[in-house]
Amino acid sequence: ARVGVKPGARYVQYKAYDDWHDCIDMYDALHPQTILAYGMNGRDLPVAHGAPVRLRVERQLGYKNMKFLRSIVVLDEFDDGGAYGNIQNGWSWYTGI
Repeated sequence: ARVGVKPGARYVQYKAYDDWHDCIDMYDALHPQTILAYGMNGRDLPVAHGAPVRLRVERQLGYKNMKFLRSIVVLDEFDDGGAYGNIQNGWSWYTGI
């Protein structure tokens, strides 16, 4: 809401510094259990835990979480991430639990 996401937005694509790409729908992105972690135990997030920012998508399997987050883009159309996305690498796009 703070960045002015348009009503037609349906997906959130995120990328890591190692060029890994992934995408979730807006329902999971806005879910209260989905968090962006930039700290841990009152300190900055350590590199071993995914600094500078780590995305936690608690309603999906662990590989939807991403360490070393570089960017987040809100989209109105699905983008599978190409060669660096999960689908192209044999993983399921939705992995709800």
